[in-house]
Amino acid sequence: MATSKLFIMLAVLICMAPINTCSSAAASTASMATRPPSPKFPAIFVFGDSTVDTGNNNYVKTIIKANLPPYGENFPDHIPTGRFSDGKLIPDFLASFLGIKDDVPPFLKPNLSENELRTGVTFASAGSGYDYLTSRLSNAIPVSKQVEMFKSCINKLKGIVGKDKANNIIGEALVIISAGTNDFVFNFYDIPTRRLEFDNVGYQHFLLQKLEDFLKELYELGCRKMIVAGLPPIGCLPIQMTVKFQIPTNRKCLEDQNSDAESYNKKLAKLLPELQAKLPGSKLAYTDVYEPLFDMINYPQQYGFVEIKRGCCGTGLIEALFLCNPMTPVCRNPSEFLFWDSIHPSQQTYIYLANYIIEEVFPLFDK
Repeated sequence: MATSKLFIMLAVLICMAPINTCSSAAASTASMATRPPSPKFPAIFVFGDSTVDTGNNNYVKTIIKANLPPYGENFPDHIPTGRFSDGKLIPDFLASFLGIKDDVPPFLKPNLSENELRTGVTFASAGSGYDYLTSRLSNAIPVSKQVEMFKSCINKLKGIVGKDKANNIIGEALVIISAGTNDFVFNFYDIPTRRLEFDNVGYQHFLLQKLEDFLKELYELGCRKMIVAGLPPIGCLPIQMTVKFQIPTNRKCLEDQNSDAESYNKKLAKLLPELQAKLPGSKLAYTDVYEPLFDMINYPQQYGFVEIKRGCCGTGLIEALFLCNPMTPVCRNPSEFLFWDSIHPSQQTYIYLANYIIEEVFPLFDK
C-alpha cells in the first residue's frame, strides 16, 4: 500500500477529530482527494473487544475499564467514557461520516433513547474474544453473549418501530466485528492455555470456526451487511515487546507474533467470500488493519507520528487499564503517538484506520 495514497485520503476525516483543526496545507491536500459516494446505512451495530467498546465495560464487573482520566482527554468535554483511547473509536468516526450520529453508544448505557437504539449501538466488551476462555480470564462479555444482547436490542427495536421496520433496519444496517487479538494474547502468547491443545495453525482454525458460527447467527437474526476486521500486527503492541523484556532503547516488533497475525488474516480473507456464497443476500467484507498499521510503523513521519513503540500514557511500556489513571503523566501531544496506552491506539491512529475503511471497504457495498 502506497504511503502517500493513504496519507492523502486521510485529510478530510482528520478535520472531523475534536483535537484537530485543519491547517491550510491539510485543507489543500484534502481538496485533491476524490472520495466515492458513501453507501447508505440506517444504523450501525458493533461487536467485539476494546477496539470497538464505547463503554459497555463500565457496567460489567471487570477490572478492564477505561472510565477514568486520562482516558478520554480528547473526547468532547474531556469525558472518560469507557473508550480505550484518548478520544473516539473507529465506529464513532464511521457513524459520523455516514451521517448516522456523532458517536456510537454502548448497549448497556442506562436510559438509552429510542433514537439511539434505532440508529445503532455497540455490544462490544473490552477483554473479550471469540474464544470463551478469553472472556473468562477478564470477566468481559464474550462475543457469544453479545449476540444475546443483540437479540434483546432487536426486541426493543420492534417495540419502538414495529416488526417490519425493525427487520428492515437490521437488514440494511452496517455491522462491524472486531476481535481476535485478545484470544492470541491471553490464551496463546502471554498465558499459553490453548497451546496445551493447539499449535498456531490449529488455534487459528479454532477461532475462525467460532467466527463463522457467529456470523451465521447474525445472519439468522437478519444482518446482511457486515465488516470483519483482521488482526493488527500483534507483535508491535508496546505491551508485547515489554513482555519479551525488550529494553526501552532497542525495542523491535516480534516477528513470530506478526507472522501469526498475517497467517490468520489470509485465512479470514479467504473464508469470508466462501461464507458469503452460502448466505444469500449477504455482504461480508474483510477489512485489513494489519497493513495500514504496519505502514504507520514503518513510515511514521508520513502520518505525523514521532513515537510508535511506546504509548502516550506514563512510560508507555506497561501502562494500560487501571495503570493508566489520574496519577499517571501523559505525553504532551497524543496525536504524535501511534499508541495511547501500551495496548490501544491513539485517537489519531483510529482516524487513519477509519478513513482507510471508508476508502477501501465501503465501496464494496456499492457493488
